[in-house]
Amino acid sequence: MAKEAQKKISTKIKELEGMVDWFYSEEFNLDEAEEKYKKTVDFSREIEKDLTELKNRIEVINKDFTKD
Repeated sequence: MAKEAQKKISTKIKELEGMVDWFYSEEFNLDEAEEKYKKTVDFSREIEKDLTELKNRIEVINKDFTKD
């Protein structure tokens, strides 16, 4: 399950990189920039949430392994 989530997160990060790259590309258009910026920020927050959830799951697993 965690591996599936990790793939999902890595896929999302690559997609986010593509979204950011648009701002540095020749396709950049000032009229579209605000909307794309908002979508990029929202998507980055989604990734941050996924990473936090993954971190929490890892911490739980780690606690299970370190019980005395």
